[in-house]
This record gives sequence, C-alpha cells and structure tokens, in this order.
Amino acid sequence: MATIQIGFCIPAQSRKIIKHETWVADIKRALTLVAPYVDSAWVVDHLMFDDEAVLEAFTTLSYFAALYPELKFGHAVLCQSFRNPALLAKMAANLHLLTDGRFILGMGAGWHEAEYRAYGYDFPSNAVRVEQLEEALQIIKALWTEEKASFNGKHYRIQEAYCEPKPVPMPPIMLGAFRPKMLGLTAKYADWWNVSSTSSKDYRLFVEHFERACEEIGRDPATVRRSWIGGCACAASQTEVKKLTEGWLVDDDDNFDFVGTPDHILEQLQPFIDLGVDYFIFDCGGFPNLTTLETLIDKVLPALR
Repeated sequence: MATIQIGFCIPAQSRKIIKHETWVADIKRALTLVAPYVDSAWVVDHLMFDDEAVLEAFTTLSYFAALYPELKFGHAVLCQSFRNPALLAKMAANLHLLTDGRFILGMGAGWHEAEYRAYGYDFPSNAVRVEQLEEALQIIKALWTEEKASFNGKHYRIQEAYCEPKPVPMPPIMLGAFRPKMLGLTAKYADWWNVSSTSSKDYRLFVEHFERACEEIGRDPATVRRSWIGGCACAASQTEVKKLTEGWLVDDDDNFDFVGTPDHILEQLQPFIDLGVDYFIFDCGGFPNLTTLETLIDKVLPALR
C-alpha cells in the first residue's frame, strides 16, 4: 500500500469564532503541535467572505514557511485570476528558493464571484477562466524552463521575459479539479491532482473522467499524485465530535467532510485510499481548540502508517 501523508490546512478564515488578537498565536500553536507528524501546511486563497476576516494566501504562507522549516508549504489552491501569471511564476520561483525547495504550487480556476466583483476583477465564464488557467500554466512553465520566454495568448502575454534564479528542481504543480475541462488540464499539466470536500461516490466518477483524459494524451495516470482537502472533526467520543462541529460543518449533500471518532475517520478514508488518494489535507474542526489535531496525531496517523 502507498504511504499515506497528511497536510494541515492553516485556518485562514475566521468563521467569526476565531479571536483576531490571538489568531496568529493560535495558528503557531497548531503548527508547532503538528510539525513533527505531518508533511505539509496549506493555505486556501480567498480575499473575502462577506464581513469575515480572511488572511491573504501568499503572504500568510510565506510567513509561516519561514517559521517552520521542517514542513512543505502550498496553496489549495491559488485563484489564477488574482495574480498576473508571469509575476506568479516569479513569486513561486523565489519562494521555492528561499524555502530550500519546500514549495508546492497549487492552482485553480477560481469560483467565488462575490470576491471577484468586490475587488475589481472581471468574472468571465467557467470556460474562459479555464482557458486563462491553461495560458497561465504555459507561461509559468516557460519562465521556469526557458532562458528567455515569450508567449502571446488569447488572455495573457509575455515578451522576452527572464525568471532568474529559476527553481531547481521545479515546484510540483497541483491543480484543483473535478469538472471535465479542468481534469483535462490536470492530465496535461499537473504533478498533483486535488479535490475538495468530495464524497467517495463522486470521487469515483471523477477518477473515471481523469483516467480517460490521461489516456487521450498518452499519460500514465499513476504519474499524477492524488490528494484530497476538506474538513475533519475527530475526537474520542461522538459527544466531543458534536461540540467540535457546532457552527462549522454543515450536514448536507454538498459538503462532505470526515467527521467522527478515530475508527470512523479511518473507515471514511479507506474508500479514497482504494481509489489512489495518498495525501489528505485536513481543515481541522474546533480550531482554535486542538482536540481534532491531537486525536489525529495520537490515534489516526499511527494507524495509517
């Protein structure tokens, strides 16, 4: 069986239950706790959700990556619309150098229209955003591999652009994808494939589409690492679990998360492992309460290993 690795999703959204004055200290407590046991830490990329406090993704990740050199760091995932792709290539190369190769570039096509509008970004159709993401990926790879890169696309362009120093080796590229066009991009460009809060039933269908997309371009789907990100609330008893999920997890068909005692969590993980997922990134319920993290470390991670 493949080695299962775990990542920790840094709480970058307050959800109105995190005290601003202790937010950074609480994140440090969590990272200090998990650093000896997990492989990585991750930040989602949003600018706003109504009036909730939200940490900007790239500055947040850069700060914590400097403090915790034992961990890899990535975004799950960056909204390609928010940053010029050439500048993003430069930022990623620079951070990869400064962290001694510990950066994973996670990208997606974006979806939250309200924050686009509020911050002055155009919000084109799904198809156009996917086109933009593909051009962004082409630009990023060109800047990372070519001495002097030029690209003239429908949406983006660069002309005789240098990206020095180049990232050596290049950061893995992870794409967040579940729709056919995005799965096609993943097959074509990605080192990792990520899904968020997806049930095993839905994931099985995504795998079929993804493997078909790989077959169409002649790529072995096993060369793309499969990862899952979403909520996790875990405690020794169901009573404790219920307390952790109050005001956080919504029990409906559109919001799948891992919830329960350690045995329940292991049961919920297994169908994904059977479908090739070997990397789970947990947004841990109850934060700044660390019960979920402590229980995962004590009971779940040893069983996975």
